[in-house]
Amino acid sequence: MQIFEEMQSRGHEALTLLHHAPSGLKAALAVHSTVLGPAIAGVRLRPMDEQEALRSALTLSESLTLKAALAGLNYGGGACVLLTPEAGVDDPHAREALFRALGRKVRPLESQVVLTEDIGVTPADIAFVAQETPATLGVNTDTSSVTGYGVYRGMKAAARSALGSESMRGVRVAILGVGAVGRTLAEHLHREGARLTVADERSERAAALADDLGGVTVVGAAELLDVPCDILAPCGYGHSIHSVDVPRLQCRLIAGGEHHPLSRRGEDAVREAGIMYIPDFAINAGGLIAAATTLTPEQAAERVYTTVTRITSVAEQVGKPPHMVARRMAERRIDLIGSLGRGA
Repeated sequence: MQIFEEMQSRGHEALTLLHHAPSGLKAALAVHSTVLGPAIAGVRLRPMDEQEALRSALTLSESLTLKAALAGLNYGGGACVLLTPEAGVDDPHAREALFRALGRKVRPLESQVVLTEDIGVTPADIAFVAQETPATLGVNTDTSSVTGYGVYRGMKAAARSALGSESMRGVRVAILGVGAVGRTLAEHLHREGARLTVADERSERAAALADDLGGVTVVGAAELLDVPCDILAPCGYGHSIHSVDVPRLQCRLIAGGEHHPLSRRGEDAVREAGIMYIPDFAINAGGLIAAATTLTPEQAAERVYTTVTRITSVAEQVGKPPHMVARRMAERRIDLIGSLGRGA
């Protein structure tokens, strides 16, 4: 992986490596853009190697830039990917030390970066960060549940265009990944009467969800892309759908909470296959909106609904795929507001 080439191609401003041996902190902090304001950096903690951490930080931070811009927030985009310490983080004191070390390392950058939770990180973890730096958001927000509800509302808005109705009753939805976001999405869909098929790399998690809800079909994670469905909702860790997998898909709409479920090549492939794709930065912004504003979870989710409705409406008018329209909308706001220059 050629780091500087990758940064230049994506337009990144900075990539910082953070290290604190006593706490086991090893992290990659990427700042994609600060044109609209400090970069909101989702903090992610899960087992991965160094190359994967760097790649994730770069792709996630670009997504956050587009997400914040499209949501109308005065923030840029960043990402902070933590490698799981060798000793683990089950001990509460070790977890406190890890996140307080992160906060202390980020303190000199607090004019450029604001940290909030992402996969594997809780509001309590961000509260530890906040003991060392004021550059935090989401301490009092359950962003995963708000994100899941926002994906549900965004899915309904997209279904009106892709399926002819926003009602989820009887609609076949396949959900790949039923962590906090995927589970919340499944609960809302089940309540409305959708026909659910779920899968997760941790099969016991999918089985537990099926037991709790009832009437839910469980398949293996490797099989889900072959399931006939109306909507495919990727809610995993990223890049769940490879371009070579697109011919397997039997859906009309892809709409889920996962960051970057498709590569650019994959986006081209689903467009050629006639499948509508609502990009992650448009549909999974509910938690970010709630954390960055005074809006209630319901209001944040409705902003997602409004955004997706606008995207699909413009896409129909101009005859272009929604994912391309969404990106252009985000980039246009960055260009326009960025042209105003910094405030006094």
